[in-house]
Amino acid sequence: MRLKGLKTRIRLIPLLLWCMSGALLADSAKDALPVEASVPPSKPPQADARQNGTDGAAPANANAPKSESVKSEPPKPDAPASQKSGETHISAVRVYGTQSIDTVAEGEVELQRDALTLTADRLIYRELSDEVRAEGNVCLRQNDGSSEMSGTSASLVVGTRTGEFVEPIYSMTGIQKTHEEGELPKAISGGGHADSLRLEGENHYRGTNATWSTCKGPHPDWYIKARDLELDYDREIGTVRDGSLVFKDTTIFWLPWAEFPLAGQRYSGLLPPTMESSTKTGFGFAVPYYWNIAPNYDLTLTPRYMSRRGVQIGAEARYLGATYEGMARTEYMPRDSITGESRSLGSLQHRQWLTPSLYGSVDFNSVSDDQYFEDLSTRVSMSSNVNLLREGRLMYAGSDWWSLSALAQSYQTLSPDPNYPISTPYRRLPQIMLNANRPGEFSKFLGTSGLDLGWKSEFVRFAHPDENLPDASRMTAYPQISLPLQWSGFYITPKVGVHYTRYDIDRDRLLPGMRDTITRSVPIFSIDSGLTFERDTKIFGHDYAQTLEPRLYYLNAGYRRQDDIPLFDTSRFDFGFAQIFSENLYTGGDRIADANQLTAAVTSRLIDPATGVESMRVILGQRYYFQDQRVTLNYMDEQGNLQNVETPRTSKRADVLAGFSTRVGRYATFESLWQYNPRDSQTERYTAHLRYNPGHARSLNLGYRYANGILRDIDVSGQWPLWGRWYGVTRLTYSLEDSKMTETIAGLEYNGGCWVLRMGAHRYTVRMDESNSAYFLQLELNDFTSIGPGGNVVRLISRSVPGYGRINEPSGGL
Repeated sequence: MRLKGLKTRIRLIPLLLWCMSGALLADSAKDALPVEASVPPSKPPQADARQNGTDGAAPANANAPKSESVKSEPPKPDAPASQKSGETHISAVRVYGTQSIDTVAEGEVELQRDALTLTADRLIYRELSDEVRAEGNVCLRQNDGSSEMSGTSASLVVGTRTGEFVEPIYSMTGIQKTHEEGELPKAISGGGHADSLRLEGENHYRGTNATWSTCKGPHPDWYIKARDLELDYDREIGTVRDGSLVFKDTTIFWLPWAEFPLAGQRYSGLLPPTMESSTKTGFGFAVPYYWNIAPNYDLTLTPRYMSRRGVQIGAEARYLGATYEGMARTEYMPRDSITGESRSLGSLQHRQWLTPSLYGSVDFNSVSDDQYFEDLSTRVSMSSNVNLLREGRLMYAGSDWWSLSALAQSYQTLSPDPNYPISTPYRRLPQIMLNANRPGEFSKFLGTSGLDLGWKSEFVRFAHPDENLPDASRMTAYPQISLPLQWSGFYITPKVGVHYTRYDIDRDRLLPGMRDTITRSVPIFSIDSGLTFERDTKIFGHDYAQTLEPRLYYLNAGYRRQDDIPLFDTSRFDFGFAQIFSENLYTGGDRIADANQLTAAVTSRLIDPATGVESMRVILGQRYYFQDQRVTLNYMDEQGNLQNVETPRTSKRADVLAGFSTRVGRYATFESLWQYNPRDSQTERYTAHLRYNPGHARSLNLGYRYANGILRDIDVSGQWPLWGRWYGVTRLTYSLEDSKMTETIAGLEYNGGCWVLRMGAHRYTVRMDESNSAYFLQLELNDFTSIGPGGNVVRLISRSVPGYGRINEPSGGL
């Protein structure tokens, strides 16, 4: 089970040059639960045998001054096999002293113990106290590269890893263990300098007048500086006392006391502030607080201020167990300054394996009013919410061939515009489904792959809040048998079934031609067949494998009268290649279309034989009818009036569907879909997309969408380097039908190497005569924190710009 969260950020009490006390900075790593982080373990001992002393012992004549220097051999990468754990090896140009008391080493000094190496110009080692005093170009490092520090002088108790460095420069590395599938643990390095750095045991450091940053080099663009800085790489927490956050030599936050993550682990505390601006909410400011309750539980509290609306309080709780996971979210505004009313939101998603075969889930969503998302959200995906789902589900998998499920479902329907009311879907209280599929039955007797036996059944109780619409019960059973026959390059699958339905409709009165108990039995027969031809060909000097794949699908379904059955859950499928090979024109179970038709299609591909990559595809298909359509979505309402929803088809041919896709060079692709109406000689629908993606953070997209009488849009989007480290991001959607821009995103990104600045604006149409505009400014400090709207900006751009790449990812470069 996985529970995904936000990217790691610092958790802090940001006091933007405010004089406040208290609070803390903490990790914002609302990452997948549970999340682990650790300092890499030490490698096996790596000491050098350039000996002139072992365990502090000096040569036999150590008491007398040496008459000549002893030059050791160059360092070796690994210690000799004879070195034991805990032994101390010292090598230098000159070594002298008193055995078992002290050893003095001068010139290219190197001390090794296990995975620790200390180098200096001069060193004094006292064996009895295990103390080292080093001077001149002192450098202490872990051989696994997890830490390194250098300074002018140092004193150190080797075994306990305690001591002090004077004027050190240091670098430490922690490992962020992710819980995302396919991702590897990530090493996060940070460092800085200090007047002095005390070593308080292995992986524990405390600096005076110290700095810390994930930027490389002696002059980082951003850093934390503090009078007292504590780095605990066992807990992987940094603690700042009397400090500040500096960006480009400018203090942007004062931190009287703060804690932050050293390796992206979750930690309780305040998250960075988020700022927003839109025409609906005005200027907005929020400071979330993250509470890491337990390794598998957390809670985020978010007070939010909106200059036009007022104050809102939000909370989000997540939990994860061995067999369950979920999230609960709520928002509450005591009083909206514009509407004068309180406004609220509630949401719960829970998923759980109750037994190894029984799975359950709950998805509940509610808002206080129809305009909630339109007024209080700055994202078009939220503003366009219409039906909020409320359902509970149970699923039982009896074996690999049958399953049983139960569902209780309703919706809260939002109609933000009173001039365009939206009808509420029927509730399902409940819906019970039993499905089964047994492939390969009776194969021994038939001498083939056998029969595929299928069963689909359902009982559902429909209810509606509108008293003028009838409630009803529907029971469906659809047994079916198919015989798949396959040979090399050819297949044919005959199939037969009977679709049985019974309705019990609660009508207040029965008018002529209407029934309250309806049964419907529709025999359905189909034959699906296809061929695959392949040949080698050469086009423009390139070798390809070309395929030709014709397909024929015949369908016959009987006619039954259905216009006195209300539309409980049924609408017409969108016409496309998937639909022309389906048994029914309609979704749901209230209409079973009569059919006597043949669908013919052909596909041809060009495939690179060396790589297997498809270079080009062409597909053409059309459905042919042998009788006029009789079953439609038209129905009689409770007053006996026929509601015309659909005009019956009388032509013998359906629309022609054509699709084309190809690679243009190494980096570009082109895709298009065309639906042509031969009866009226006009195009019903057409889409085309050209995409150019030569590398990371380099993408250009051009699209055109057309639906007859509905829309005609041009869509342009892209991300591209502009100059230096600046990148541009945009998406423009223009409606040719309405002669106006329906969505605009324009932004700039700057890659500072260890930080990224994003700025831009988002404008989108809420309804025909109204738009909303939002503006964002985000500063992301790599592997540390994000100041601004946070992940919402990246998610917005990623959703809107195909091929978008984060410019501070490793593959992004500078």
